[in-house]
Amino acid sequence: MLQFILDPNTIIAFLTLAALEIVLGIDNIIFISVLANRLPLEIRESVRRFGLLFALITRVLLLLSLSWVMGLTETLFAIHNQEISGRDLILFFGGLFLLWKASKEIYLEVEAEEESVKVINSSSLKSKSIQKVFWGAILQIGVLDMVFSLDSVITAVGLVDEISIMIAAVLISVFFMLLAAKPIGDFVHRHPSIKVLALSFLMIVGLVLIAESFNIHIPKGYVYFAMAFSLSVEVLNIRARQKKRASQ
Repeated sequence: MLQFILDPNTIIAFLTLAALEIVLGIDNIIFISVLANRLPLEIRESVRRFGLLFALITRVLLLLSLSWVMGLTETLFAIHNQEISGRDLILFFGGLFLLWKASKEIYLEVEAEEESVKVINSSSLKSKSIQKVFWGAILQIGVLDMVFSLDSVITAVGLVDEISIMIAAVLISVFFMLLAAKPIGDFVHRHPSIKVLALSFLMIVGLVLIAESFNIHIPKGYVYFAMAFSLSVEVLNIRARQKKRASQ
């Protein structure tokens, strides 16, 4: 057992997969952060943690049922010579949900009246209403967790054969997500322009998921590079605006 853990191939496979899982988890963090920031302050952190815990459980369960996951790639039916599998359906509807949610949030942020985009105030809600808001948010997070988890697990299977390495990498990625969720959420909340940019990222991810469902493979490296570049430019814009305000 110790020889397996100290094997250089095992270490390299673990580090590579953990890094990829962390990158794939960025989508999760952005979606959870945007959703949580509209909730009452006292349940915001609980929603973040519960959502990420659900992501961990989903990923581990999918890893423990690899035969079922691999079965999702089998053709269910065909439309105009396009073979459709269970995985394709999950990615397609998950992508549609992400497009709908992100576009709705962008509309609320940019076009809707100010009164309609305020954060939900807990003082105006009864206990049952708060629970309803909480579980409604968890349900939305859960839907996207399943889609992102499927993508994550299929990536893991393609890189590593050992289930123990896969689970260890997933645990590391979710731990990182737990650490990063609050700082990222607070940063997005403080800067509305970053929030719109993050929602635009989610729309791109939704389009990528839909394209994947039709077997149109878009290298995720291109997508993440575009996201990182756009974010860097916007951070520079924020610094420039802060410097301009300070000099006035």
